[in-house]
Amino acid sequence: MSTSGSVLPSAVAAPSVATLYVDHHSWLKSWLHRRLGSAEHAADLAQDTFLRLLNSERIPAQLDEPRAYLTTVAKNLMSNHWRREKLEQAYLDALAHAPRDVGLSPEARAMMLETLVELDRLLDGLPPIVRQAFLLSQLDGHTHAQIAQELAISVPTVKRYLVKALQRCYFADLSFVG
Repeated sequence: MSTSGSVLPSAVAAPSVATLYVDHHSWLKSWLHRRLGSAEHAADLAQDTFLRLLNSERIPAQLDEPRAYLTTVAKNLMSNHWRREKLEQAYLDALAHAPRDVGLSPEARAMMLETLVELDRLLDGLPPIVRQAFLLSQLDGHTHAQIAQELAISVPTVKRYLVKALQRCYFADLSFVG
C-alpha cells in the first residue's frame, strides 16, 4: 500500500509452459494441421513449439494473446521445417544427378545431410547476401573476385561477408564446448 491509501496493481505472473500447454496444445495442433496437411507433422511441431518455450527464458511477463505468441513460435519452426525439407530435396536431387561411381553409403549420405542442415542452422539469421557469398566460396569454390562479380559487390565486401559467416560457424562451435 502506498501512503496515499491506493493499492498498487499487482504484477501479472508469466504463464507457465505447463499452463500454456494445457490451455492451448490441442488448438495449436489443429492450427498446424490445417497449415501442414499432416497430423503427424502438426503433432511434432506442436511438441517442438512447447519444447522451444521450455528451453527459452523469454516468455513475456504478461501474455495478453497466448495463441498469437504460440503461432509466432510455431511459424518460425514451420519455416525451419520447410527450409530443411528444401535442403534435403536439393541434396537428394544432387545425389540423383551425381555420377554413379560416387556411391556413398547410407551412413555417409545421412552424415552429409546432417552437416548441411547444421550449416544451414548456423548461417540462419545472416543476411541472404552474406550466406550466398559464403556458399559460393565454400561449396562452389569461387574466388573472392568471382563472388564479387556474381553478387555485384567489391572484393573487400566479399571478404567481410566471409569473415562474418566463418565467425558465426566458429563461435557457434565453441558455444557447444562449454
